[in-house]
Amino acid sequence: MRVFLYGTLMDPAVARRVAGADRFVREARPALLPGWRRAMLRGTPYPTLVRDPTAAVHGVLAEVPPAVLRRLHAYEGPLYRFVRVRVLCDGAMLAARAWIAAEARALTARGSVRSRRAGRP
Repeated sequence: MRVFLYGTLMDPAVARRVAGADRFVREARPALLPGWRRAMLRGTPYPTLVRDPTAAVHGVLAEVPPAVLRRLHAYEGPLYRFVRVRVLCDGAMLAARAWIAAEARALTARGSVRSRRAGRP
């Protein structure tokens, strides 16, 4: 399965530790996810993505085998949904999946990433 990675799982050492494999990361290709931006997941040091038509997120597109995918689902946990996305990779728009938390869980309220970006207090 094609998976867009944009966080700590792009690091082969982290992938090896949590998924028992790192080949999927080492063989991943650079990719861009248009229409989204990074935000911090409220109450954690981890990122998530929120829709933003003016932004794009750099990451990698990985082919993840089913056994590894099960371990990655367990690692990402219940706060993240496995969402269908379209990424630009090697000059083509490709279907993939990405772990994304509900936008309500992202820091996007007053004083958060979104409001600072917009220049509001």
